Amino acid sequence: MTHMLLDGKTAEGFARVALENIVRPYPYKLDHLMTRAGDLGEPALVHPVFYGSYDWHSSVHMHWLLVRLLALRPGLSVAPRIRETLDTQLGAEAFATELAYFERPGSRTFERPYGWAWLLRLHSELSELGARDAQAARWAAACTPLADHLAQRLIDYIDIADFPVRTGTHFNSAFALLMALHYARSAQHLALRKAIVRRAHRWFGHDQRYPARYEPGGDEFLSGGLIEAVLMRQVTDDCAFSDWWEMFSPGQAELATWLTPVTVADRTDPKMSHLDGLNLSRAWCWRLLGPALPPALQPLAVRAWSDHLEASLPQAAGGHYVATHWLATFALLALEDTAIDESPA
Repeated sequence: MTHMLLDGKTAEGFARVALENIVRPYPYKLDHLMTRAGDLGEPALVHPVFYGSYDWHSSVHMHWLLVRLLALRPGLSVAPRIRETLDTQLGAEAFATELAYFERPGSRTFERPYGWAWLLRLHSELSELGARDAQAARWAAACTPLADHLAQRLIDYIDIADFPVRTGTHFNSAFALLMALHYARSAQHLALRKAIVRRAHRWFGHDQRYPARYEPGGDEFLSGGLIEAVLMRQVTDDCAFSDWWEMFSPGQAELATWLTPVTVADRTDPKMSHLDGLNLSRAWCWRLLGPALPPALQPLAVRAWSDHLEASLPQAAGGHYVATHWLATFALLALEDTAIDESPA
């Protein structure tokens, strides 16, 4: 399979699963620090925008998926339903409640950094669509105070974080910086952009011979090494990235680990199902890295993109809910993402 694209049928499937997810209140995985008796509420009251899709961050990136589909395929048959649903969800008052939650003393680390990064990516998508769509512009305006708050929180955090988190789960530092960099460019947020570039070089600029043989962990949905490489492509020019890749890349035998899709033993297990996400996020990385890699590796990157998609794309909209509440977002990134800026940050 070498020419997979976002066709209409696939786009409709992604849209329908996202529309169902973002208004589905249960099951819901609560992440909440109680600071006093009675400090607990129904998800829809605490998070009136992002109460569905199993957990907060998944709801955020399923909203992103719907906005992205409106931008890519405005003529989808479900587009009116997408607009109606988002108009209900993305209101200023509801976003104000979401912001108030982040301002609680007990919410300092809530969704750091993964949810923060996805919220920033959602805002950039809303803003870009809003430049030509008045309805999306209203949604973007409603989201702006929360995005501003999380952008500053991310600056404050990465300015003092001496060490990156390299695990391939929600805590991965490189993924958060990569997604937030897209927002920093879109919003022309120079302070965030400078903070990301500075920290990326400090955290990852001198890595050598990445130990790809240690990937993946049993519940990872990101390749720590490949995500790091995509980030470094963004914060260096082509010549500097070539030098960095030569120093960083695993040996040929270990590189095969990244080129070969993983199998998933139990797709009904919420943690093991992350491995389908790993396949799709690897495909996304190979898509974005391919043109900057050494010529001999470029055809292998294309093949790896195709193989990883083939292994896990069917699970994005047709699998168990432990995957379908989030997986389509990574499938969409793998199929169509062009958000990587060809110029260095």
